[in-house]
Amino acid sequence: MPTVSVPTPLRSQTGGLDRLELTGATVGEVLQDLAAKYPDLAGKIMEEGQVRRFVNLFLNDEDVRFLDELATPVAERDEIAIIPAIAGG
Repeated sequence: MPTVSVPTPLRSQTGGLDRLELTGATVGEVLQDLAAKYPDLAGKIMEEGQVRRFVNLFLNDEDVRFLDELATPVAERDEIAIIPAIAGG
């Protein structure tokens, strides 16, 4: 199963889990499974079916925005990392 790596600030939405094993053939399908199992987490990273502007998703170290976004295919051992943008000044 593909895994989703959850950053520390969002782990309160998963009961402290840092890695989630989810199902899906694409990044979007994996996120649908995430939404079904962890709706509070999904609300932090998704809005109206799209990834929030300040959330980045990486599939095996590649930004999905430069692949096929939510239609990017995933394999059994792939890892999706949720990376919230950090701002400061």
